[in-house]
Amino acid sequence: MIQTIRKAWGIPELRKKIIFTLLILLIFRIGNAITVPYINKDALQIQLASMGSTYFGLLNTMSGGAFSMATVFALSIQPYINASIIIQLLTVAIPALERLAKDGGEEGRKKIQSITRYTTVGIAVLQAFGYYMMMQRYNLLESGVSGIWPALVIIVTLIAGSSFVMWMGEQVNEFGVGNGISIILFAGILARVPNMISGMIDGVRTWSGVQAGSITLESLISGYESAGYSADLAKQQAEAVLGSAIAPWGIALLLVGVLALIVFIVFISDAERRIPVQYAKRQVGRKMYGGQSSNLPMKVNMSGVLPIIFAQSIATLPITIWSFIGVPDEGTVSRTIYDAIDTQSIIYMVVYFVMIIGFSYFYSSIQFNPVEIANNLKKQGGFIPGFRPGKPTVDFIKKVLGKITLFGAIYLGIVAICPLLVGKIISNTSVAIGGTSVIIVVGVALETVKALENQMLMRQYKGFLE
Repeated sequence: MIQTIRKAWGIPELRKKIIFTLLILLIFRIGNAITVPYINKDALQIQLASMGSTYFGLLNTMSGGAFSMATVFALSIQPYINASIIIQLLTVAIPALERLAKDGGEEGRKKIQSITRYTTVGIAVLQAFGYYMMMQRYNLLESGVSGIWPALVIIVTLIAGSSFVMWMGEQVNEFGVGNGISIILFAGILARVPNMISGMIDGVRTWSGVQAGSITLESLISGYESAGYSADLAKQQAEAVLGSAIAPWGIALLLVGVLALIVFIVFISDAERRIPVQYAKRQVGRKMYGGQSSNLPMKVNMSGVLPIIFAQSIATLPITIWSFIGVPDEGTVSRTIYDAIDTQSIIYMVVYFVMIIGFSYFYSSIQFNPVEIANNLKKQGGFIPGFRPGKPTVDFIKKVLGKITLFGAIYLGIVAICPLLVGKIISNTSVAIGGTSVIIVVGVALETVKALENQMLMRQYKGFLE
C-alpha cells in the first residue's frame, strides 16, 4: 500500500488528485471544529455518552465525533448514505426507476443521482429537526435560548452542512482519488483514533482507582455536583466514567482482536468464487472466434458494509426511541424490558445477527441477477461446463450465489457481533460499534489503493498507445 502511494505521488497527474482529496478532507475537518450556535456542547456530550449504544452512537462514529460536539457537519454523510440505500431499494420496487437505471444510460444515471440528492436533503431536514427536538427534550440548549429563531438557525445550519459534505464527496469522485463518500467516512472514523487512545488510558486509570477503592459512584457524583452539574447530569456522567473503566488485560485483548479482525477483513475482501465459463467457437467469414476459457467471478462479500449499517439502524431503533422518551427507573417492568433490548443484551445480538444475514441476501439479489447473467452468457456463446444454457445454468448460478451469500453474511455477522461480545466481557460499551468502523476503514483503504493502481495502469496503457 505504501509503495503504491509513493509511486502515485511521483506521477504529476495523480499527485494533483491526491492533493485535491487531502484539501477536501482538511475542509471537512475544519467544518467538524465549528460548533452550531445556541447549543450547550458540554451537556450534549454527557447526554450522548449515556446513549452511545443507541443509533446516536452510530451517527457519532460516522461523523467522527462531530455529532456529540454539535458542529456544522454533525449530520456528516449519514443522510446521503441513507438516501442511497432508499433509492437502491426503490429501484428494485419501482419499475420506472429500474428501467431508468438499466436502460437510461448516462442520462438515467444522472437522473437517479439527482433524485438521490433531493432525498438526501429531505432526510437531512428530518434528522436536523429530530436533533433540535432532542436538544429541547433533554434541555441541551444554552440557558435562556428559546423561540423560532434559534430553532431555525440550528436546523438550517445542520441541513446546509450535510448538503455541503455531500457536494464535497461528489467533487472527490470527479477530481480526486477513490470514492469521495467513502473517503469522507474513512476520515471521520480515523479522526476518533486519538480520542480512543486517550479514552483507553483514562479507562485504565479509572479501573485502577476502582480496584483501589479511591473511585466510587458516590464520590464521582459528589465531585460532579460540586462542579455545578445537576443531580441527573452528575449521575449520568459518573455512570459513563465507571462504564469506560477497562482493565489492562482488556487493552491487550482489544489490540489482538483488532489485528485479527483486520487480517480477516482483508482476506475476505479479496476472496471470490470463480465459475469456469467456456465460449464456443464460431466462424465469421474466414475468421474463427471464441473457443477460449474464462471465469465468472463472484465476490464473497458483494454488499460491503451496507447490511451492517442498515441492520444496526433498525435494530437500535426501539432503544433509541425509548431514550428519547426517557430511561425507565430501576426495578420497574419497563426497565426490565429496556435492559432486555439494550445493545449489550443477548436478544439484541441475536436479532442483529439475523437481520445482517437477511439484508446480505437482499443486497446480493439486487446486485447479482442469475437470469440476466445466464442470458448474457447465452448471447455471447458462452456456457458453464456441465450445464446447458437456460434454466440449468440459472439454477446452478443461484445455488452458488446462495452458498457464497451465506458465507459472506456470516462473515459480516461475526465482524459486527465480536466487538459487542468483547465489550460485554470487559464491561466496556465503547467498543459497541468498533466492528463497523474497522470494516469501513479497511474496506475504504483497499478500495482507494486499487483505484490508484488502476489509474497508474491506465496511464501506462495511454503512454504505450501514444
